[in-house]
Amino acid sequence: MEKDFFDEITVVKRSGQRVGFNDTKVAIAIKKGFDSVYEEYDEKEVNKVKEKVLDYIKKEFKDRKTIGVEDVSDAIEVVLQKLKYNEVYESFKGYRERRTASRDAFVVKQQHKFVKSIEALGLKSANEENAKRENANVDGDGPMGTMLHFGSTVSREFAKAYLMDSKYAKAHDEGYIHIHDLDFWAMGTTTCTQIDLNKLFRNGFSTGHGFLRTPNSIGSYAALAAIAIQSNQNEQHGGQSIPAFDYYMAPGVLKTFKKEYKQELSELLDFEGIKELVKFDKIVEEIDKLNSIEFDFDVLKDYMESKKVEEIFHTAYENAIKKTNRATFQAMEAFIHNLNTMHSRAGAQVPFSSVNFGTDTSPEGRMVIKNYLLATDEGLGHGETPIFPISIFKVKEGINYNKEDPSYDLFRLACKVSAKRLFPNFSFIDSSFNKQFYVPGDYTTEVGYMGCRTRVLANVCGPSVTPGRGNLSFTSINLPRIAIKHGIALGEREKADMKAFYAELDEVMDLVKGQLLQRFECQCSKTRANFKFLLGSHVWINSENMDNTTRLRTVLKHGTLSIGFIGLAETLKALIGEHHGESDKAQKLGIEIIKHMREKCDEYTKEYNLNFTCLATPAEGLSGRFVAIDRSIYGKLKGVTDRDYYTNSFHVPVYYKTSVKHKMEIEGPYHKFTNAGHISYVELDGDTVNNVDAFESVVRIMHDSDIGYGAINHPVDRDPVCGYVGVIKDVCPRCGRHEGEGVEMEKINSYDCCGR
Repeated sequence: MEKDFFDEITVVKRSGQRVGFNDTKVAIAIKKGFDSVYEEYDEKEVNKVKEKVLDYIKKEFKDRKTIGVEDVSDAIEVVLQKLKYNEVYESFKGYRERRTASRDAFVVKQQHKFVKSIEALGLKSANEENAKRENANVDGDGPMGTMLHFGSTVSREFAKAYLMDSKYAKAHDEGYIHIHDLDFWAMGTTTCTQIDLNKLFRNGFSTGHGFLRTPNSIGSYAALAAIAIQSNQNEQHGGQSIPAFDYYMAPGVLKTFKKEYKQELSELLDFEGIKELVKFDKIVEEIDKLNSIEFDFDVLKDYMESKKVEEIFHTAYENAIKKTNRATFQAMEAFIHNLNTMHSRAGAQVPFSSVNFGTDTSPEGRMVIKNYLLATDEGLGHGETPIFPISIFKVKEGINYNKEDPSYDLFRLACKVSAKRLFPNFSFIDSSFNKQFYVPGDYTTEVGYMGCRTRVLANVCGPSVTPGRGNLSFTSINLPRIAIKHGIALGEREKADMKAFYAELDEVMDLVKGQLLQRFECQCSKTRANFKFLLGSHVWINSENMDNTTRLRTVLKHGTLSIGFIGLAETLKALIGEHHGESDKAQKLGIEIIKHMREKCDEYTKEYNLNFTCLATPAEGLSGRFVAIDRSIYGKLKGVTDRDYYTNSFHVPVYYKTSVKHKMEIEGPYHKFTNAGHISYVELDGDTVNNVDAFESVVRIMHDSDIGYGAINHPVDRDPVCGYVGVIKDVCPRCGRHEGEGVEMEKINSYDCCGR
């Protein structure tokens, strides 16, 4: 680009704002046109069109000092036509028309008139797939999902145009940052919450549509837990997690046992014809006082007036335990089935749900853990592997990690189930950054994770606990973009300019910090009436002291504002030509960069007295969005932009072959810096179902590598005809097809799906 012309020309935006000419925005606009038509194309074509557009602008506007943004778009259309990219031209032109209609519609709305055509507000292109992946549990193809997609498109543009400073919208559109769940900005919703079920169960709760009484059986406990998750989903844009599922469900087991024990005693004593001789009412009173399903029978010895009565007491107990155990399994099975079938948000999705468990060593808690794992192992109606809830087994030395620990058998069972069903994942209370908050005997100080990796624990505004708190919002930084500009990838320098790299990183972090604070003020501007369940039922910490005039800042301040990142591996490749899995030098630099980001977040925390945290971003569609934009600007750079994705957060790239131990040793140190959330994955090639020892050894490597949250992925079977996902031993449990039987291509096209 010739600077003597483009450095002097000014672009006038639709708002009247004057900005310098930016050829990056030209490249992005052209790329969107190609994306909407082609699934695959040569990035050089985008660059060719861009250069021709610049030549056209220089020629046509050589005597002008200013041009309008519409002039630039006109130039793109002219060049696309000249170069015979007719389909791209039609798509680009159509998109411009829809955007114009969308803006006009908002103006009309501001003038208190009706928007006449919702059709004008929709956007259909290849980029729609990235939008659908923003939340992985949305069915974007159903009518309600389509409705949400239309609404999301409008809401996203409205937020950028009217609710945030233009510099934030510009940085998002240009791919410097990504504002997650941008379509929910206007609603003021938060990202996620760790739900304290004890608070809800104590006195019952309202969903906003009706009041539910205190549960009195394990079945009711599990049913209300699912309802709580569903209700919470409707008031948030992210996920809902239960931080101590075993502790919350245990009282339901005890209530069920007492009911079953009294019933069994009554029936056996009636059968023997001696019920009225043993003071049954007094026996019921003693049973109601029990605080465990395992107790010393001496508390009932005064009522065992004969050997026969004593035998009845013990027989009734054994029967009651069996029935309670069965009821607990059915409750856990129903809970899992509900969360994979019940709909929220106008029927467009199942709740994004997670449960943390594993440390309750009471007989009731152990019964919950065991049966939840067995229900997961059983699968759904046809044996399918359940997607939700994402289950997380909490590992703790002295409780379940060592063979002599009281619940080691449940840790072993968790490994066995995960080896078959992919879940549970594993969190580690003994990791250095989780253990510092742990208070023995106080499960509220045990770390709880969202299935996607989000974590809340430290709190500058109140108690450092997990229940009742969550992430408010998060925004991710395009680290590779900064590295490309100041590293060696472009071949413009032999050594990275790290001073310039950190200077720009700080600028972008300051930008994100300001954006998070602006969104926080929007969230705080809402009232309790906007969140009838989240705040009305006191799910969020300290919300029980609210009235209708209380500003939400007093409660939302306990949440976290998170600055995320993706593509550390590509960042290092761009800076020094190696990623952190390849050399100690790269690992040292990688730790230095993420530590720097964490320290900046800590500085913001002190300055604003709010919980700013550093997030190892769950990339989803974002990894593809960032690299696509960067490739259109810089072309294909080896090891940086030559794949269709940037590597997730701080992960060692999946294409890099290494051992489990080495991968965990490399990734482990980053967990302590990413206090907003993190996860490390291990990919296993073979069938792990019959090798639980090997599976457990991987979990132990995670534990010893100071991992906070880890998951082990391995192949699962999928029937190509019916789409069943799970374990298939010779015969598909859904359609009955035998392994090796011929498959008609017509059926594959009709029924094939991606599975998990």
